[in-house]
Amino acid sequence: MKRLQYPFSQEEIRKLKVGDMVLISGKIYTGRDAVHKRLHEGVKPPVDLKNQIIYHCGPVVLQDKKTKKYEVTAAGPTTSIREEPYQWEVMRDYGIVGVIGKGGMGPKTLDGCKQYGCVYFHAIGGAAQVLAEKIKSVESVNWLDLGSPEAIWELMVEDFPVVVTMDSHGGSLHADVDSSSKTLLKDFM
Repeated sequence: MKRLQYPFSQEEIRKLKVGDMVLISGKIYTGRDAVHKRLHEGVKPPVDLKNQIIYHCGPVVLQDKKTKKYEVTAAGPTTSIREEPYQWEVMRDYGIVGVIGKGGMGPKTLDGCKQYGCVYFHAIGGAAQVLAEKIKSVESVNWLDLGSPEAIWELMVEDFPVVVTMDSHGGSLHADVDSSSKTLLKDFM
């Protein structure tokens, strides 16, 4: 098990390889479809994404009426392939070093990982409440006009569990599984 502590660096990220289990601690940001589309359209983000990790997640967040503090009650990963048209550009234009999601991503993102020193982390789908327990606080929320699930939530996490499934060296567990599945499928035809 490896540990990744904020502030993140490209040097640390480049040491990671497909199959590494990692516990992330520190600041991460959520960003789903609407955020990626807005960034793609050239709208400057309200937060600095350089050397940062984006979590493909639409968290369930409650706000305490008295204290106005936010609490995340569920934070499971969303399907990442929807961000495939934009993800490599976000890596290039904003200097992110990591993406967390589920289901993997495609060749554009893998090329972006290699070119820009980024990794794709797989988080466990179906474990939204367990993952929410790893979120220690909500520091801010931005672009709430997109709706709560689509906003950029700044989260402080502790020992957030992920697995590297695409690395900055061109390794992709998703491509490997796809290739081996196609080979096995030929035997049935």
